[in-house]
Amino acid sequence: MVNRDTVPLTDQQRLVRDSIRDLCSDFDREYWREKDDAGEYPHEFVDELAAHGWLGVLLPEEYDGAGMGTEEVVVIMEEIAASGGGFSAAQAVHGAIYNSVPLVTYGSEEMKADLLPKVARGETSIQAFGLTEPNAGSDSTSIETSAVREGDEYVIDGQKIWISRVDASDYLVLVARTTPRSEVEKRTKGITMFLIDLADAYDQGALEISRIDKTASGAVHSYELFFEGLQVPETAVIGEVGNGFYQMLDGLNEERLAIAAECIGLGEVAVETGVAYANDREVFGRAIGSNQAIQHPLAEAHARVQAAKGMVYTAASQVEESSREEIGAQANMAKFLAADAAFAAADAAVQTHGGFGVAREYDVERYLREARLTRLVPITQELALNYIGERVLELPRSY
Repeated sequence: MVNRDTVPLTDQQRLVRDSIRDLCSDFDREYWREKDDAGEYPHEFVDELAAHGWLGVLLPEEYDGAGMGTEEVVVIMEEIAASGGGFSAAQAVHGAIYNSVPLVTYGSEEMKADLLPKVARGETSIQAFGLTEPNAGSDSTSIETSAVREGDEYVIDGQKIWISRVDASDYLVLVARTTPRSEVEKRTKGITMFLIDLADAYDQGALEISRIDKTASGAVHSYELFFEGLQVPETAVIGEVGNGFYQMLDGLNEERLAIAAECIGLGEVAVETGVAYANDREVFGRAIGSNQAIQHPLAEAHARVQAAKGMVYTAASQVEESSREEIGAQANMAKFLAADAAFAAADAAVQTHGGFGVAREYDVERYLREARLTRLVPITQELALNYIGERVLELPRSY
């Protein structure tokens, strides 16, 4: 087995690593292969994490959470992905961990007291985040979904796309325009966050969902959402009306580091799988791993994954003491490097397997499909480079 304990950890991080590693050992690669093949959400795995309190890792202790931070979350996400579950396994719980954070910072006391302890105990879930629309992807201020005030309610109409885990969630954090873009001085204003009770939305007949058929992360489903006349109480507003865009930016860099850690775990399991096959497979009377044509791509992939890992963990350790600009630079560089490293690792693993690289039973084809996805979400590699070019290198804005 390839050693992946390559960065210094705090005592707390080691405890988290060992606990998550032990929990993940009950869910082998066959489990994840079957979930991907069948397109089934890994309820058993998620329920086990919830039972041990890990879905409340970022929630304050006063709400029954663990009160931990980014340093611990990157360990969790890396371990889950590296265990064999890959990017899909980490994505299965990513929303459950992060979508409650806006409630902690901006939710009303009633909202927090009612929901957060249940989330921490795994009794309810806020797995889905509704931002992206057909005409508003990276340009999120172009969203057109509207929330119009009518008395003490808001009426919501519009469409969302690429919204994950809706089928595994009790609530949706929805981002909508309470003031049309044409009526605000800055495009970032007039956007508001809402907490949507999905069961109520279905009961009203005001929400329809359509699953998107996709090639990667088969166990974690994504949907189109159609809202028509959804009525929500004013108490569903998260934070301040009109300032939802800025609320959304809070924690964005930390979450991007978590994504980078998921990429690292995916790259590590890909390298480990490729190395194991290179040692076991014999051609012309010797292991194929004795050939430099096999060794070098795996060695280079390992080096790139571990280098990116160092950046992820360093950045995670500096979150509390750094400015948003400093962490933004680190988070975007870490995500860019980790996603590229994961893709190179998965590609090397597939090539090592030869024809068997596309056989589902060897898993590496799944890792490659997922690694390709990491270069698109939650931010494309090109946009990460745009950020670095403009904010770090102080080059002119290119778009």
